[in-house]
Amino acid sequence: MSFISLQFVIFFVLITTLFFTLPHKFRWVLLLISSCIFYMAFIPKYIFILFALITIDYLIAILMDKTRGNVRKLLLVTSIAATVAALFIFKYFNFFAINLNSLANFLHWNYSIDTLKIILPIGLSFHTFQSLAYVIEVYRKKYKVERNFGIYALYVMFYPQLVAGPIERPQHLLPQFYEKHSFDYDRVVSGLRLILFGFFQKVVIADRLAIIVNNVYNNPTSYTGFPLILATFAFSFQIFCDFAGYSNIAIGSARVLGFNLVKNFDNPYASKTVAQFWNRWHMSLYSWFRDYLYIPLGGNRLGKLRTLLNILIVFLVSGLWHGANWTFVVWGGLNGIYLIIHYLVKDYVNNFVDLIGLSKIRLLHSFTQITFTFTLISFSWILFRAKDFKEAGYIITHLFSNLEILGSALKNFNINQFLLDATQRKPVLGMPILDLIIVILAIIFMQYVFELESKGNIQQRLSLQPLLIRWSLYYLMFIGIVYYISTAQPQFIYFQF
Repeated sequence: MSFISLQFVIFFVLITTLFFTLPHKFRWVLLLISSCIFYMAFIPKYIFILFALITIDYLIAILMDKTRGNVRKLLLVTSIAATVAALFIFKYFNFFAINLNSLANFLHWNYSIDTLKIILPIGLSFHTFQSLAYVIEVYRKKYKVERNFGIYALYVMFYPQLVAGPIERPQHLLPQFYEKHSFDYDRVVSGLRLILFGFFQKVVIADRLAIIVNNVYNNPTSYTGFPLILATFAFSFQIFCDFAGYSNIAIGSARVLGFNLVKNFDNPYASKTVAQFWNRWHMSLYSWFRDYLYIPLGGNRLGKLRTLLNILIVFLVSGLWHGANWTFVVWGGLNGIYLIIHYLVKDYVNNFVDLIGLSKIRLLHSFTQITFTFTLISFSWILFRAKDFKEAGYIITHLFSNLEILGSALKNFNINQFLLDATQRKPVLGMPILDLIIVILAIIFMQYVFELESKGNIQQRLSLQPLLIRWSLYYLMFIGIVYYISTAQPQFIYFQF
């Protein structure tokens, strides 16, 4: 069941109404049942896989609570192994089989492995990471074991964030299922605002930009120069608004019910360094890798060389987590290299900026930093979006080809020259110019909202505005959603992970 559907709207209204109608002691049962229904709307039989993993981790956590020493470590390893095995079978088996078969052919070995004809359970990477966080925290004795199987299952399956996060920790989410949540008008309105903004990001921005991105990236060799640049920058905002839109709908839906989910994005494209970007992008995943991989590897405690190696390992694993394809691994590695370079040269860069006096011109300095960081991140997204290395290589090597057309168009103030086909007089990139203008204005509006949020609680700031201004903003977003909803893509990009 996609958030971008009438079924979800009906589902959400019905569940929310029942939630505040039922006595507190029955509410977790309602949420668990509704979460099962929500998940089964995709591929029903995969609910058994999810419950098998939930049962394993639930029982192992209880056993760990009763044991000490090596037995306790063995139980932790068993839990991790079960989760990794599920991920490997459904997400990575075919990837490794194809690569082993290619290696065998290269070495002329009489050896092959058949691939599996299975579909990846939706959101598997997310809810397995959430269950791993619980088992690890219990092992570290940072959270008490949960003995109510239904409550623990709800922690893993809570429907707003089940298929694409944010990835929660037990300390933050589990206690909330025991709290009594009363209907609070201000909190409900706050949640609905966030849902509306999430829909706006997804439908008005992400799915409009998807037209450009799909048109170019599905057939990149038909384009050179400006269309490739435009599609690459468009994908930067598409993937952000698609994923941040999902997160906002999830967080808003939970907030209406009285639950507080962690923030997942913090205006990442306003970052001044790549390091800052990764502290603002998919924050729940970034903190997961920091706490459960980077720090156990040694973090920054074992010297500079080991620190740089740990950074690279984390980003290579993160790339593989995103997809069973070498392009994702290289994408992760490239971002790791970005961070390593930043780590090595940041002091020299700061000294140079001070030397030339750029640091004294704050606005120009900030603009330069943000533009440079956004360009680096957008370049790395090519590997994330391209089908394979061949297409990624073509795009990278043809980004700056035939840019004289762009120069001529700008000189003559003729936008049609590079956005319209010269013979058929229709958009080469699949989007009418008016829609392109609307999506650009929508992005500017979104960034303005983020800027307001950086200066304080935007919900409080909105409530202080005159009624006419508030409702004008709501109606504009709502009208945009209604206008474009018929052509919106129901699936979210991160559903595939």
